[in-house]
Amino acid sequence: MTRVTVGGRLHVGFQNLSLAHERLYGGVGLALAEPRLDLRAERADGVDCDDDAARPYVERVVDHLDAPGATVRVDERLPRHAGLGSGTQLALAALVAVASAYDIDVDPRECAPALGRGGRSGIGVATFESGGFVVDGGHPTERFTTAPPAEGEWAVPPVVARHDLPGDWRFVLAIPDAGPGRSGDEEDESMRSVVERADPGIAEDIAVVVTQQLLPAAATGDRAAFGDAVARLGRLNGAWYADEQGGVYRPPAGAIIDALSDHPAVAGAGQSSWGPTVYALTDADYAPDVADAARTALSDVGEGGRVVVARPRNEGATVGDA
Repeated sequence: MTRVTVGGRLHVGFQNLSLAHERLYGGVGLALAEPRLDLRAERADGVDCDDDAARPYVERVVDHLDAPGATVRVDERLPRHAGLGSGTQLALAALVAVASAYDIDVDPRECAPALGRGGRSGIGVATFESGGFVVDGGHPTERFTTAPPAEGEWAVPPVVARHDLPGDWRFVLAIPDAGPGRSGDEEDESMRSVVERADPGIAEDIAVVVTQQLLPAAATGDRAAFGDAVARLGRLNGAWYADEQGGVYRPPAGAIIDALSDHPAVAGAGQSSWGPTVYALTDADYAPDVADAARTALSDVGEGGRVVVARPRNEGATVGDA
């Protein structure tokens, strides 16, 4: 039996959503060690899976590999549709685990489109491959159509920058018990609506943040500058999404972000993807205090939920014997 273990990811934002620029999307994000997905697979006749979210991916993997079947057990789960990349990590973990069980060599990047992953943002695939802080190159804008391409008819965006993040950084996650973030057809519809009316000037502001602040901060391990840059990138992205999600941040994320941003040990805070997960960057020494502030913020907005202190992950998924 083969075991694959991988953490979640934060999606900080996109570099461009305007049709006025040459390349569209261009994801920015990073890999986390926690929370994590832990999945086991072995050979079988037919599909036997103990996780309803994983089963469709296992079925697609078996079909893609032309394998007779697989028994899959999910021992730890990432929160679904919470902004932590659960779908892509689950699809690729199933792919690698089942392929390993059959001694088949696979390239997750090449196979991701066949599993319906990596079509817009390449961050989930890139962090599965190698972890770290990642910027992808997006897609040529000329390929944009109002109808999404058929599954498999795309290439995962290329990685244009990647850096390890310091081991003493911590990302405190506040995960409210709010409704799930957008995904699937609902997300596609929202993204098309945003792209068709996106202000191109926002992308120009983001380019300055990414090239002059965020990338240098990642390369040098400057936590204060990195935190400020991801917070600014998140706010700029939120200006594009405001009509779709009810504000610069999806409620109640804005109130939680405001509370955490006021903490003296927080370098920057933001919303991951469509939320509802909020993250705050701090260091290992102050993480317990920031985690307490996150619990208070959840309580103050009247939301249940959980708080996770996550380390950056600078390596890809772990594959081994179960």
